[in-house]
Amino acid sequence: MQLRSDSLTDGAAISARFAAGRPDEASIVTFSDNLSPHLAWSDLPAGTQSLVLICHDPDVPSRGDDVNQTDREVPADLPRVDFFHWVMVDLPPALGQIAEGEFSQGFTARGKAGPETLHGARHGLNDYTGWFAGNADMSGQYFGYDGPFPPFNDSLVHHYVFTLYALDLARCPVEGAFTGAQVREAIAGHVLGQAEITGSYTLNRRLGAGAGA
Repeated sequence: MQLRSDSLTDGAAISARFAAGRPDEASIVTFSDNLSPHLAWSDLPAGTQSLVLICHDPDVPSRGDDVNQTDREVPADLPRVDFFHWVMVDLPPALGQIAEGEFSQGFTARGKAGPETLHGARHGLNDYTGWFAGNADMSGQYFGYDGPFPPFNDSLVHHYVFTLYALDLARCPVEGAFTGAQVREAIAGHVLGQAEITGSYTLNRRLGAGAGA
């Protein structure tokens, strides 16, 4: 099973075009183009009935005390947790690829609509839903793709893992406003194969913020 991209290079920095946030001289960081990347697949396992796509960042700080503070960095030894940036189920195997910008162009305050999306697929909630909860201007349900926007003072470069799963199910057994964790649980025992592409991104100027732009 193969996964490739014209937008991303495995093991390399992600361009700011595919990020939700980018460096900004006036305000340190600002919203970016937030384009969903091109992805293409081939050599799927026999019996594949549908695909699941998940993008997650495993490097998110487990506590927010130091996040985006100008007088200090988030320490590298702080325990990290997963943050889901894209959860999509019921993607047709025969589609073969999804185009750059097909599922996201720009950052939408209060979130994109869902769960229904293109090609008969369904989007789950990404974790900006929780991040913006309680924010009067931004709170809402964030379906679909919203890209990297790591803390500008994180001492770690963040990694973004795009994983495509081939399932023996025609429809993923999740409903409503489902999450990445719920999808992972639902597909356990139904994965025929998987492939991934991992990119990196940082907004910390000390670590080369914007180098992937």
